[in-house]
Amino acid sequence: MSSDLMILPASDKTQIRLVRVPPDYPAKEAYRHVTGLIAELEEREPGCCWDDVLTVLEDHGFEAVAFHLGPSLD
Repeated sequence: MSSDLMILPASDKTQIRLVRVPPDYPAKEAYRHVTGLIAELEEREPGCCWDDVLTVLEDHGFEAVAFHLGPSLD
């Protein structure tokens, strides 16, 4: 059984995150749901950090995945 993964981009490449999508979310719905959750959190708590975002996502079944970003091509 494979699971879907979602990259959460960032302007600073050290802040890029990867999360595992719960199996009951279709890909497009997961994207909409995650962006909505992050937007709500940022509205409530301006300047929130990754730990705050992760807590909200985990409450909805998403899970952080450790990964290593490859070398820069520039």
